[in-house]
Amino acid sequence: MLIDTHCHLDFPDFAPEQEQIVARARADGVARLVTISTHVDKVAAIRAIAERYEDVFWTIGTHPNHAHEEREASVAELVELASHRKCVGIGETGLDYHYDKAPRDLAARVFRTHVAAARETGLPLVIHSRDADDDCAAILREEMGKGAFKALLHCFTSTRALAEAALELGLYISFSGVLTFKNSQELRDVARDIPSDRLLVETDAPFLAPVPHRGKRNEPAFVADTARTLAAVKGVSFEEISQATTANALALFSKMGPLSPQRPAA
Repeated sequence: MLIDTHCHLDFPDFAPEQEQIVARARADGVARLVTISTHVDKVAAIRAIAERYEDVFWTIGTHPNHAHEEREASVAELVELASHRKCVGIGETGLDYHYDKAPRDLAARVFRTHVAAARETGLPLVIHSRDADDDCAAILREEMGKGAFKALLHCFTSTRALAEAALELGLYISFSGVLTFKNSQELRDVARDIPSDRLLVETDAPFLAPVPHRGKRNEPAFVADTARTLAAVKGVSFEEISQATTANALALFSKMGPLSPQRPAA
């Protein structure tokens, strides 16, 4: 079994066949899905999806590319929203200097607010970092110095230096379909050296469909293709990487609880 630790079931791409998308994931051995918040102001929609499907969980947060589009949620508000029984993480949040949509000081402030909420709730922080390695690492080091919190770098496509900084701070690193792309050898080299107890897999669906689905809309069932590539990179079997990444996901997103031995989701 696998866990897709990062997808976006609330996006319009999935609206016409959301139920079928979830069913296909189940049929392909995806035990659980974590649908990730990008707007705090759209909490009702994403929460409703998690309530509709027993094997779907959710997070609460503001994506850095939307930090300028909605009001700043306070730590107290994030903590309150995260008290929902199926909310298992804070984010996604972080820094994005590739698109650079939000003012950088605002994005950093929102990032730190989310860190504080993760620290207070004990839920993992889902971090988006793109072309912002140095500033992201600096914020993480500074905030970790104020008090420990759990976190992961999602859809990792950054430098080895950021990966090493994250590991030093006790973070997990999650790989998406980008790992399977022909021009991603440098990323595969980084993935090869990540300890197996710190690895996660995700789709970031509907984006970044892995080989052999490139050019198509991504969906959670395709997380298996990323896991196969990760297994090859690590020189282990698909079963071994499945077991490792699932155990890591359950340890990090511990609020989900263990998998039932009788069925693929609790």
